[in-house]
Amino acid sequence: MAVKTAVAAAMTTVLTLLGSGAASAQVKLRVADSFPSGHYLTKVIIQPWMAEITKRTDGRVTFEYFPSQQLGKATDMLTLTQTGVTNVGYVAPAYASEKMPLSEAAMLPGAFQTSCQGTMAYAKAAREGAIAAQDYAANKIRLLTAVALPPYQILTVKAPVKSEADLKGLKLRSTGGAQDLTLRTVGAVPVRMAAPETYESLSRGTLDGVLFPLDSVVSYNVDKIVRFSTEGANFSSFVVAYSISEAAWNNLPADVKTIMTEVSDEITKSACAAVDQQEAEIKQKLKEAGVQFVPLSAEFRSKLDEMLKDVASQWAKGLDSRGRKGSAALQEFRQAVQTTK
Repeated sequence: MAVKTAVAAAMTTVLTLLGSGAASAQVKLRVADSFPSGHYLTKVIIQPWMAEITKRTDGRVTFEYFPSQQLGKATDMLTLTQTGVTNVGYVAPAYASEKMPLSEAAMLPGAFQTSCQGTMAYAKAAREGAIAAQDYAANKIRLLTAVALPPYQILTVKAPVKSEADLKGLKLRSTGGAQDLTLRTVGAVPVRMAAPETYESLSRGTLDGVLFPLDSVVSYNVDKIVRFSTEGANFSSFVVAYSISEAAWNNLPADVKTIMTEVSDEITKSACAAVDQQEAEIKQKLKEAGVQFVPLSAEFRSKLDEMLKDVASQWAKGLDSRGRKGSAALQEFRQAVQTTK
């Protein structure tokens, strides 16, 4: 379906609810994201989520799924969800950092060690406290399920990153916000763009490399271009999150809300476990594809730790100065991480 046709159809059929207050209501929801067809994250998050909800509601709830930016770009998913072009959208907070800045507490360097640790902490923080109030309630969306990706590495095309000097002036893809601050702190040049645009930018030489989780290297075909990766670094992360608009949520029958909440919690746990497991498998595939992993030397690791130790506090203070409760969000997220160890 062409994008214009899909958008037109979406705008004319906002939400199908027949007798919305009844237990027998038929519900048809649109789901949209930017992931290419077959992306492994869709296989562990949104596809099983839709299938399980349809199963548990005995077919009363069905979905129209629009992958690959068919309804709009990744950077527009918040607006598309708010306005009802899609009912459930892949609203990645980093792509909407101006409106969802507090979620970046989960995307700071060294914020957590595994996907499940970061995921469960974020799921808790996004449902109560500052992040829930400012990034979700204020934007009239509700978090359904989310996964925090494993710590990001720097992957480059021409030369490995072995020292601070190798980072100077390096043009690296960033999602913006906290990642921009992280890269500037180590002397690199952040180039803000959505993941689907990275392959072409690397091919043209617009980028020297990417700040990516390993799974995205394969998913977006970046493995065909990059030749080197840091190993054991923890530069930042990224939150993959699917949210529903408050308007769509409020129209759901009570029993469907209960089922959707239960399934969302289950998928959040199973998806992060799958992501953690896949990390090692993808690393082996990249090695077989010719990517060289370069462990951080003790000296370089110490230098990076020193350079990055104040990034979180700088990020929080910057938001505080704009009346955005950055310190509160950082404290809440760190407390949530501690409880998931």
